Amino acid sequence: MMDDERGQRRTGATEGWRFWIDRGGTFTDVVARPPGGGLRTRKLLSEDPARYEDAAVEGVRRLLGLESDEPIPAELVAEVRMGTTVATNALLEREGSPTLYVTTRGFGDALRIGYQDRPDIFALDIRLPAPAYASVLEVDERVGAHGEIVRPLDEEGARRGLEDARRAGLDAVAIAFMHGYAHPEHERRVAELARAAGFSQVSVSHETSPLMKLVGRGETTVVDAYLSPILRRYVGSVAARLGDVRLRFMQSHGGLTDAGLFRGKDAILSGPAGGVVGAVAVSRRAGFERVIAFDMGGTSTDVSHYAGELERSYESVVGGVRLRAPMLRVHTVAAGGGSVCAFEGGRYRVGPRSAGADPGPACYGRGGPLTVTDCNLVTGKLRPSFFPRVFGPDGGDPIDEAAAREALAAVAASMRAAGVEPPAPEQLADDFVRVACEAMARAIKRISTQRGHDITDHVLCCFGGAAGQHACLVADALGMTQVLLHPLAGVLSAYGMGLADVRALRERSVEAPLEEAGGPATAAALAELEAATLYELGRQGIAAAEVRVERRGHVKYRGTDVALPVPWAAPQDMAAAFLDQHHARYGFLMPGRGLTLEAVAVEAVGVGERLADERDQPRPAAPAAPADDGAVTPREIATVFTGGRRHEAPVFAREDLGPGASVEGPAIVCEATSTTVVEPG
Repeated sequence: MMDDERGQRRTGATEGWRFWIDRGGTFTDVVARPPGGGLRTRKLLSEDPARYEDAAVEGVRRLLGLESDEPIPAELVAEVRMGTTVATNALLEREGSPTLYVTTRGFGDALRIGYQDRPDIFALDIRLPAPAYASVLEVDERVGAHGEIVRPLDEEGARRGLEDARRAGLDAVAIAFMHGYAHPEHERRVAELARAAGFSQVSVSHETSPLMKLVGRGETTVVDAYLSPILRRYVGSVAARLGDVRLRFMQSHGGLTDAGLFRGKDAILSGPAGGVVGAVAVSRRAGFERVIAFDMGGTSTDVSHYAGELERSYESVVGGVRLRAPMLRVHTVAAGGGSVCAFEGGRYRVGPRSAGADPGPACYGRGGPLTVTDCNLVTGKLRPSFFPRVFGPDGGDPIDEAAAREALAAVAASMRAAGVEPPAPEQLADDFVRVACEAMARAIKRISTQRGHDITDHVLCCFGGAAGQHACLVADALGMTQVLLHPLAGVLSAYGMGLADVRALRERSVEAPLEEAGGPATAAALAELEAATLYELGRQGIAAAEVRVERRGHVKYRGTDVALPVPWAAPQDMAAAFLDQHHARYGFLMPGRGLTLEAVAVEAVGVGERLADERDQPRPAAPAAPADDGAVTPREIATVFTGGRRHEAPVFAREDLGPGASVEGPAIVCEATSTTVVEPG
């Protein structure tokens, strides 16, 4: 059965459960909407092999009330939407499929040379990241920039090289020839030879990244070939466990696509993209149009900026690999709740190592190291009485403050061994928390103030399991005065899957003077791209009447390398939009310099497919009646160490605080992550 036929049949299950899942490095969050409306949530450890095989499928089973070995009845589930870090982790850890890179003879080392960037400008011993490809095949062929055949394709040589590589165990091939983005005949022929040789994954540059610049186009094609088999196996295993259920995945550019169309090059930011979409949506509903999205999970922190439109990067470096593919502009730092805290090289260090889901932080009771979560527990910001008993080796113990203090004492001992007298335990823990917050504040500055944005009038939308513990410190470091914590902040990346649109995006190089943008060649390219995006959404059961089409031009100064996307319009209007953006971004203009239309892009958005609705949010219980003086009675009084001293802080449950309620700090506000059972979070 064809993918589109299966998809059309599956759309009949409109009244079943809908699941929105974010599979992160430490936790997997699941948000579900039952047929009767409302929302239910679950948070599970992403890796717990003793209890389940896959956290995403296990979350679906638990919310449906099924045992771990029970099959999932397809008639109960209308759709599953997922974001996953599987591809990201495979790229960072270099655990993708063994890949052959095929290119024009004489250019086999072009990707290794790259742009001669130096990761550390002062390092004498330069260590470049390992390439994603395992071997290179140079083929005799050459097409000129205008389509002329400079050197015919040596088909026999290509066939022999491909067969040798297949016998050597390589199963994926990436093909990127000089000028192949514009004149793809040789790439198409070698792709046919690769499939005949038995390669299961064949990626060609004129499909994966039809843009100029061999390095970015070639590396994007390699990544697609390298990750797609890994992704396909994971998607296949999830689909097999879910049965005949429509399964969609979040792409790096912020749109959903059917599982059968999900590709490696579009999966790098699959998980964080859901968080950005969710943060923007809930912030706008709360009346904020300028947003810093601050997603702090167990392994890392992702930050992004919004001021009217989703910001995308069209060339990014991830894991040492340069990608020319549209991605939401997200900056990641290795500072999460599970980031390991240590004293190394005479200074405090937080991350980049993470305790992960297993063993996790020391307080999880599985022998883990000191982490940011442990430090928050020691300072009193995490309250054990509000945590479920899901820790320890058997998953039935309370959170272990004693274990956190033992891990902190071990770090203090390492400081003494290095000849440094550590401060008191609470002060040491507070120091580590502040180091983590400074790293996160620097990350936010990188995507905001360093790009010309004044964020003092923005809202800091905090989400992820650990963001609430650091929101105020990060806001203070940035001069921000407004913080938004949505009722589903702990699982907002998963909730964002339900707020997302199904999208298809296509690009093509043009490289022509901007004044020629209204010509027939550009019009034909736009029409072809639009037809391709509409066809892709049509395969997913979305009618053209439910689609919004957006066109953009990528404009740059003539003779420069960096293009800025602007809405498609008359050439003079695109020029004005480009100049406004350029001045805001870089602070200067280049009068007299001509403008070039580098590329065109078309995005089709399935506006009828957004499913989550604010009315479905779980409503808090009626707030507790205030005392005669209007104050709300706290659940307990805690001793909190912050800002260099101890404070007696009231602890409130969020459901006790009605609309308009205010509390005077320092105070702690606790909120359940779930409307059912809460797992570690």
